[in-house]
Amino acid sequence: MKTKADSYHLPVTGRNILRFALPTIVMTVFNTFYTMVDGLFVSNLIGTDALSAINLTAPAIGLITAVSGMLATGGSAVVMKKMGEGREQEARQDFTLLILTNAVVGGLMMLLGYTLMDTLLRAMGLSPAVFGYCNTYLSNYLLFTIPILLMYNFSLYLIAADKSTLSLTCTVAGGVTNIVLDYVLIALLDMGIQGAAVATGLGYSITAVVGFLVFRKKDSLLHFEKPVFRGGVLFHASTNGMSELATSLVSGITTLLFNLAMLKYVGEDGVAAITIIMYVLMFVSALFIGYSYGVAPMISYYHGEGSREKLKKLVGFSLRFIVGASILCTLVSMLATVPLVSVFTRPDSPVFELAVTGNRLCSLALLFVGLNVFSSGMFTALSNGMVSAVLAFSRSFLFTAASIQLMPVLLGGVTGVWLATPVAELLGAVMAVALLMKYRKRYGY
Repeated sequence: MKTKADSYHLPVTGRNILRFALPTIVMTVFNTFYTMVDGLFVSNLIGTDALSAINLTAPAIGLITAVSGMLATGGSAVVMKKMGEGREQEARQDFTLLILTNAVVGGLMMLLGYTLMDTLLRAMGLSPAVFGYCNTYLSNYLLFTIPILLMYNFSLYLIAADKSTLSLTCTVAGGVTNIVLDYVLIALLDMGIQGAAVATGLGYSITAVVGFLVFRKKDSLLHFEKPVFRGGVLFHASTNGMSELATSLVSGITTLLFNLAMLKYVGEDGVAAITIIMYVLMFVSALFIGYSYGVAPMISYYHGEGSREKLKKLVGFSLRFIVGASILCTLVSMLATVPLVSVFTRPDSPVFELAVTGNRLCSLALLFVGLNVFSSGMFTALSNGMVSAVLAFSRSFLFTAASIQLMPVLLGGVTGVWLATPVAELLGAVMAVALLMKYRKRYGY
C-alpha cells in the first residue's frame, strides 16, 4: 500500500513545483470565471433585482464558506505535517475527525440560517420583490450547506493527497454543471432564482461526492479511518486557519467601504466602475491564490519531514515566480485596460472612462498581491496561524480601511479611492517582507 505521495519526493525544481501547483491555479481561475458567468445568467435571465438579492445574501454565504475555509486550510497543514513526520495513521484519524467536524458545523449553520434568515432580511428594509428573491435564494442554498462545506475541504485534501488533477477535474465539472443548470433551470424550466440556487448547490456537490468516494479507498495517501477525538487538533486547525477566516469575513466590509466612498465622490457610476475593476483584480489574484494553495501541502510536508533544504528551494523558487508573474500581470492589466473594461460596459457609457482610469491606477496593486497572498498561505502551511492571520487581517482590513478613508482626503477625491488598494497592498508587502526575514532562521527557508 502506498504510504507517501511520490510527488513529495521528486527533486525540488521549478518544473516539478509548477506541475504540482498548476491544477490549483487553473481551478481558482476557473472558479472566478464561472462565478462571473453565474452572475451574468441571473442578471440577464431573471433581472437586476435577483442579482441584487444574490449580492445581499453573499455575507451569510460568505460566513459559511469562511468557517469551512478556516478548518480546511488549517486542518490540511496539521494533517500533512504529521504525514511528513511519519505519523500517518494519526494524520488519517485527524483528517476523518476534521471532515466529521465540518459536517456537524455545516448542519448547525444550516439550522441557524433558517432560524435567523427572515429576521435579518426584514432588518434590511428591502422591497417586497427583493425580499422574496433573497428568501427564496437563501432558503434553497442552505439545503446544500453540508455538501458545500465538504467541497471546500475535499478540494484541498485531494491536492494534499497528490490528486490535484482530480481536484481540478471536479472543479471544472462542477462549474460546467452550474452553468448548464443555470440555463436549464432558469431559462427552460422557469424556476427563477430558485433554479440559480439549486444549480450552484448541485455544481458544488460534485466535489463532495467524488471526495467521499475517493477517501473511502484505503490505497489513497489520505483515507478515512476511525477518528480519535483530540481537542488540540481542532483548536490548532482553527487557529492555524484563522487568516482564511479573517480574509473572508472582512472582504464584505471593505467592499461596503469602497461602495460608500464611490457614492460620496462619484455616485452610482463610480460603484459600477469599481465593481468592474474588482472583477479584474479578483481574476488576476486567483493566479496567486491558486499557486499558494497548490504548494501549501509541499511546504507542510517538508516542514514536518525536517527537510530544510527542500523547503528553502521551494520558497526561493516561489518568491521568484511570484515577483515575475506580478510584474507581468501588472503590465498586461495596464496595457489591456480598454478591452478588459469593454467586456463589462460600452465605450459610450459614463462608467467606461471611470473604469479605464481606475483600472490603470488599481493595477499597481498587482505588484504586491502575489507576495501578500503567498506569505500568508506559507505561514499557514508552516502551522504558524497567528502570523498568517496578522498578515491577512492587516492587509485586507486595517490597511485597506485606513487607505479608503485617508487617500481620498490626501489626493482630493476619486483618485484617492483608486489608489487605496495599491497603497494597502504595498503596506501589506512591507509587513510580509519583514516577517519573512524574521522567521527565516526558525523555519530554514
